[in-house]
Amino acid sequence: MIDVLLADDQDLVRLGLTALIGSEDDMRVVGEAADGLAAVALARETHPDVVLMDVRMPGIDGIEATRRLAADETMTGTRVIVLTTFELDEYVFDALRHGASGFLTKDTKPAEVLRAIRLVAAGEALLSPSVTRRVVREFATRPSRARKPHPRLDSLTDREKEVVGLVGEGLSNEDIAGRLVVSPATARTHVSRAMGKLGARDRAQLVVFAYQSGLVDL
Repeated sequence: MIDVLLADDQDLVRLGLTALIGSEDDMRVVGEAADGLAAVALARETHPDVVLMDVRMPGIDGIEATRRLAADETMTGTRVIVLTTFELDEYVFDALRHGASGFLTKDTKPAEVLRAIRLVAAGEALLSPSVTRRVVREFATRPSRARKPHPRLDSLTDREKEVVGLVGEGLSNEDIAGRLVVSPATARTHVSRAMGKLGARDRAQLVVFAYQSGLVDL
């Protein structure tokens, strides 16, 4: 059973998501919050597998709420999907940088929302190649953003750095295997080792690390 927490200040959004998730046999809503502080408190109480987190909420916003959950060692099993109105919401990259596993726009079709919850609950990142490239490029155009290599970057082998760069481009393990002419299992191993060395929660954070460390050509 996948436990889901809803954090959104709009009653109708929460109502719709509750009905959608409640119709599935393998997931359930374990709590609802209308502001960021309540979302953090409720998540710490219920330890959901997935939090659907609105970006703009009273109290603290979804970015700060995501940061607090990602920094909490007792919440390592909880993944956050950020809900946003636009794909290139100015806060999307900040959400990923602070620990979100991906994002959904609020006009996403119901079947895709359910798929996203299952995907993130399984430890995958919710970032398609096209969205990854757009988000990273949007981030790169902001002059206030400076690249800062990950402090553990030197612990990666040259091949692992190459693989992280390809993850940053939005490639799947199968795509990486084809690009490097290795087996998918080998590609998965490289990705897993890089995540372990960099302390990445999932592939979404690898995308962030790849950009910040200059491993992605824009």
